[in-house]
Amino acid sequence: MARQLAIGSVRLSTSLPRIVAAGGEGELDALVAATDADLIELRADLFDDPRPASIVAALERLRTAGRPVILTVRAAAEGGRPLPDAVRRDLYRAGLVHADAIDVEIASTALASELVAQAHAAGRTVLLSSHATEGTPPVDALLPLVDRAEAMGADVTKLAATAHDLEDVRTMLAVTLAARHRGVVTVSMGRAGTLARVLLPAAGSLLTYGHVGNPTAPGQLTVTELAALIRRFFSFASS
Repeated sequence: MARQLAIGSVRLSTSLPRIVAAGGEGELDALVAATDADLIELRADLFDDPRPASIVAALERLRTAGRPVILTVRAAAEGGRPLPDAVRRDLYRAGLVHADAIDVEIASTALASELVAQAHAAGRTVLLSSHATEGTPPVDALLPLVDRAEAMGADVTKLAATAHDLEDVRTMLAVTLAARHRGVVTVSMGRAGTLARVLLPAAGSLLTYGHVGNPTAPGQLTVTELAALIRRFFSFASS
């Protein structure tokens, strides 16, 4: 990467992937206790009744663990629980000051354009993401999303797609290798994509996600399993 990226105090590097412990309301205790993780992702859309006050309280609680926090309010079209954009906007606005980064979909154009400016003004890192829940698009459909995200102001572009077989994993591998110096996170979801939780970081994905209770995406390993693999296969890399 030509520029140094970080989320809070955690530097991001193509040589050493950072582990993200992801969860919602039911995993708050486990997220705080996830010492194998470098970062925490709070999925606000997974709360039973997400309100600004409850999201702020959850973020404040997670910050006691001493790890940077990513706030995500995932759109239903990309794997989240159904919430009106007005509600999502209110949750992001309320949580922004208490988070180190936000993750918003590239396709949520109006919401993203508003939040990117607010996040950067507050000194927060912006991940703009795309999640293909039905399958893995071809390389020439995925790579332009990196261009689009960067044009929208992304610090990091996250591309996730469902893998039905190893050929889909190879597609995501090709995307990762092609965009690795641009600050990307790549994920292959689904059972066939579990291998990619370590393979794609080896190709240059900055982050890899694990769960601490209920998976937030198909094919996730637990944070403990993921950390053991990262320690084994990336022990030569410097932090």
